[in-house]
Formats: sequence, structure tokens, C-alpha cells
Amino acid sequence: MPHPHVKPRLAVKLLDERLHDYMPRYATDGSAGMDLRALLDAPLTLAPGQCELVRTGLAIHIADPGLAGLILPRSGLGHKHGIVLGNLVGLIDSDYQGELMISVWNRGQDDFTLAPFELLAQYLLVPVVQAELEVVDDFADSLSGSGQRGTGGFGSSGRH
Repeated sequence: MPHPHVKPRLAVKLLDERLHDYMPRYATDGSAGMDLRALLDAPLTLAPGQCELVRTGLAIHIADPGLAGLILPRSGLGHKHGIVLGNLVGLIDSDYQGELMISVWNRGQDDFTLAPFELLAQYLLVPVVQAELEVVDDFADSLSGSGQRGTGGFGSSGRH
């Protein structure tokens, strides 16, 4: 039997009245991220290699230090058109209260025109665990007990 799912409540400020019709939402009950839209007054054409900061018109205050927001690219825009985030992933700390901005990068080979209020990115809420660092002289063996992965670096455990 499924247990009740408690959803965190986030404070949201609409910085542009037009957003009442374009509030972020989950596309389906199974969606992990809320859709974010481009707050533009006119279409924006991005040339190949061009990167622009696009407004969302939203300020979301998470408030709970056990949570953070991630801004992620939309897979269709990235795969079909080469439109990804300029910073690859945007991290929104729980105490940030400013407008969410989306760094949009055209890594494709053709111009791409972004329309006002077009779906542009996703906002994902994730748990945060803060660590305390402990200075040590050496590490204990890994779970495998062999310590084989110790200093091998990138690609040390496989073909790539």
C-alpha cells in the first residue's frame, strides 16, 4: 500500500504578472522536475556558440537547508537543437532569494530561436547533506578491501 507523500512548500514570488498563466508545474505525476519557461518580451535567436542569461521571472525561496534546487536542461532541446545550460547545471542554495536565471548555450551548429514563454529548463528539488571534513594521514581500505581504486584517477576502473 503506498504511503502518503508529503510535498515541501516553497515560497514563490512572481516578478512579472504574465507568469500567472505560466507557473512552473510538473508535467505528470511521475515528473521529477518542474518546467521552467523563458521570460522574454520577444524571440531570442542564439547563434552557434552563443550563451545568454534568460530570465524566468520567478524567485523561489527554499528556506530548508536540507534541500537545494537544481536547474537542469531539457533533453529534447539539447539532443535535437544543441540547446543546453551554459553552466551545465544550476545549483540554487536554500537561502537564495533572487530571481532564477537560466544560462542558455547554443552548442549546436545552427541558429536557434527561443520563443517567449517557451519551455526552457527543469527545476528539481533535491536533498542536501553537508559534511564535516576530518584531516587524516591515510585512508582505510575501500569496501572491496583491496584498495585498488585508491589513486588511479579518471577511467581507472574501466575501458574509458
